[in-house]
Amino acid sequence: MIFGTVLGFNITNQKTTNMKIGKLLFGTILIGLLASSCYTEVVFEDDFIEESPINTALILESYDLWYIDINATRGNGEVPFLQRAFTVSFERGVLYANNNMVGIGKTGNGLGIDVGTYGTLTGTVEIDHDVDGLWLLDVYAIADGSLELYDARSNTSYILRGYQRNNFDYDLVFYDNIDYFLQEYEAWEKTYTSEVGAINEFDNENYLQFLDGSSGGFFRSSVDGVGTPIVNLVWDYEGDYQVFDVPNDASLKTLTLDYDFLGNDYFELYVINDSTIELYHVDSGTIYEFQGRGYIQYLKSGSKTGKKRSKVKNPTMNVTRQRKM
Repeated sequence: MIFGTVLGFNITNQKTTNMKIGKLLFGTILIGLLASSCYTEVVFEDDFIEESPINTALILESYDLWYIDINATRGNGEVPFLQRAFTVSFERGVLYANNNMVGIGKTGNGLGIDVGTYGTLTGTVEIDHDVDGLWLLDVYAIADGSLELYDARSNTSYILRGYQRNNFDYDLVFYDNIDYFLQEYEAWEKTYTSEVGAINEFDNENYLQFLDGSSGGFFRSSVDGVGTPIVNLVWDYEGDYQVFDVPNDASLKTLTLDYDFLGNDYFELYVINDSTIELYHVDSGTIYEFQGRGYIQYLKSGSKTGKKRSKVKNPTMNVTRQRKM
């Protein structure tokens, strides 16, 4: 596990069809009021329509973090700031977002960076994003702590899953978005090679770089010595890479590096933390660790505003975990 054991939620994708635009489907709301007038929990149930902007705000602010399940998105349009964020948070009129995997859980005390402001209406939220401007989104509460944000202009819905900071599923986020994580560093530098394992050609490669590609992704590798500045790296090999899901093993991904004209290497891929990955070379039994170099931060403005996420379904590989943990 990356950050320890955490709790998850199951997404319910069913949208109530008899709702009028602008209304919010709430459940019966149970709010524990503290002496400071802050609530501690909101419980959603069924079949009650609440038309209060105040309760719209309570729903949005009932969880510290809303994880955007991009694969559950419906519609052909997009809301740009939701499309590129992993999480959003609604905090007393300020909208926060985690646009990077790296630093998630630490940046902005876990909420991410300030990306705009918001105000609530009856069953809707008006967001004034620093880059993308004004957006009026309908808000639907779904069972099991999830939300639907609906953009009527593009007929597009986003499903958000609610978490408190102390039970946020970091493992889920990293393994569900592994390609984005690999591409958040300019290069990965080899920092460890196990003594156990047969000698193989990958022993000589000290740097990897993962880039967007037409199928899976494009990678480059270098045999330059450890400590070489990124700008001075000579990329000796290149090819396509592909990440695979393993059925019934959510914490295992496999990785193939398909070198142009040189065959391929096969690894089990593990995330150690937000700057370190482990590659287990199955054929040789060698363990390698790589650390990220040249962190690429996606800000709310400027030349790098963040990669837009898209629905990703990795191919599956029916294998059994070989690395002895």
